[in-house]
Amino acid sequence: MSAPVFSTMGCRLNAYETEAMKGLAEAAGVGDVVVVNSCAVTAEAVRQARQQIRRLARQNPGARVVVTGCAAQTDPAAFAAMPEVDHVLGNAEKLRPAAWARLRDGETGVDVGDIMAERESPAPIVDGLGTRARAYVQVQNGCDHRCTFCIIPYGRGNSRSVPAATVIEQITRLVDRGFNEVVLTGVDLTSWGADLDGEPKLGDLVAAILARVPDLPRLRLSSIDSVEADPRLVETIAGEARLMAHLHLSLQAGDNLILKRMKRRHLRDDAIAFCTAIRAARPDVVFGGDIIAGFPTETEAMFENSLRLVEECGLTWLHVFPFSPRSGTPAARMPQVAQEAIRERAARLRALGAARVEAHLAGMAGRRVELLMEKPDLGRTEGFAQTRLAGTWRPGAVVPARITGREAGFLLAEAA
Repeated sequence: MSAPVFSTMGCRLNAYETEAMKGLAEAAGVGDVVVVNSCAVTAEAVRQARQQIRRLARQNPGARVVVTGCAAQTDPAAFAAMPEVDHVLGNAEKLRPAAWARLRDGETGVDVGDIMAERESPAPIVDGLGTRARAYVQVQNGCDHRCTFCIIPYGRGNSRSVPAATVIEQITRLVDRGFNEVVLTGVDLTSWGADLDGEPKLGDLVAAILARVPDLPRLRLSSIDSVEADPRLVETIAGEARLMAHLHLSLQAGDNLILKRMKRRHLRDDAIAFCTAIRAARPDVVFGGDIIAGFPTETEAMFENSLRLVEECGLTWLHVFPFSPRSGTPAARMPQVAQEAIRERAARLRALGAARVEAHLAGMAGRRVELLMEKPDLGRTEGFAQTRLAGTWRPGAVVPARITGREAGFLLAEAA
């Protein structure tokens, strides 16, 4: 019996859940399978999932092919109809031991339940994503909001939180196993706690982790919605050095009318005010942001507002998404922007992002940093800049260093 082959597409949460599935498959004794953990964030992501399924089926003749993830959850019939696919597993089912036991016993077909009926978020224990550098802890799943472009709530369900005590227990275990950095992850991280008794906020969770796991050197947040950032979270960002000064923001656009048509809950001035306030309280903060290029009805002037937002918020790390209509979402029924214009706008955003990165790297010269080593000669600063460090170091170690220069998108450093 050959070991299962896993392929992860899309977000870090999917990567985290793939690691959990590896453990479940091993515990159940499942072999001779190919598992594709799919993404549905764009139509292109779904196309790539189908392409990957065909490729892996060719490369692993005789293995059963299992498809799971958001694309499988939102359109199980389409994947079940593929001749290469033996089994379709829902996003909730993929984290249940019983589903893997049935798969071991030969079950095929479709095992996809009503994701909207899920009320709890499982907390599978994952030591790392194939690396000793950092560990990820899923604290939340699903989303209660309905942005007009987004299919993900239909793949992930409504927002569900992992209780603080469970999160702290997992992080304590990870620190005991030698991890120096933990990343909190979720679909809508800043909604954590709304479904728990007392409705605690993300800031309460972050503060509790830092207080109750004093040996954790570095805590990082994956992505937050600035409009949901509660006062205690802002206070902790400002005053706690162990919480990394690196915030990736779900912004999506810089034009107010487009934000309203997206059904976002903030306006451009809200985003700018948040970044200004955080930077005043924590001058070393480094911001990233998600921005969509070519949302339906977006004019050139509206797009220019997104370009200006990058500068006005002081963003460094950009995730640029060319708009891709998802069937079943309101945005797919809106007047579409020409594909050529979408591609051109995405290219301009990426070029601006590259310039912002270069400016950030140039400004780091001579600074003292602490690098979390990902490879023997490569680490990340607190602000997530990749840095080549002279010498050879243990992956996962935190090394004080001084920035000596930069080259080709990397900082250069020497141990301090």
